[in-house]
Amino acid sequence: MASPTLLMPTSKPKPLALVPSKPTTTTTANTTNSTAAIWQTGRREFVALITGILSPTLLSPTSPAQAASDEEYIKEAEDVINKVRTTITMEKSDPNVAAAVADLREVSNSWVAKYRREKALLGRASFRDIYSALNAVSGHYISFGPTAPIPAKRKARILEEMETAEKALLRGR
Repeated sequence: MASPTLLMPTSKPKPLALVPSKPTTTTTANTTNSTAAIWQTGRREFVALITGILSPTLLSPTSPAQAASDEEYIKEAEDVINKVRTTITMEKSDPNVAAAVADLREVSNSWVAKYRREKALLGRASFRDIYSALNAVSGHYISFGPTAPIPAKRKARILEEMETAEKALLRGR
């Protein structure tokens, strides 16, 4: 339990005094106080200026990942679909599998980061199918490694989702 002395102040709080800056030469007290007042005024004006400059940029509504246009989305979605198809159909013995999987992960991560927050795209069938397929592919390679072959059933489902997404893109969905 708190003591009553902590709750009830016994003396009046003293106003904070300005700490004068250290003068380089010896001056009178009036000069030091006027210098501190000028410094305080200058600082306030500087803060007001900076606040005025930065406020519009901080308060303006901008989205972190802006999709430029519908054509850009369609082009990038087709690129991702082609990259997924070529990567998951590579043979296990191919020496470029690990590099292709790393490239696919980079492309898919950037695509998802760019379009995941676009509210206009979230309801599209193409976005849903591509996102689902990318999730399945990346989950497989994260769990089993970049050289592990994708099981036939999972591969068929991923390729079907890519085909469905491509058809939806052609229809503008």
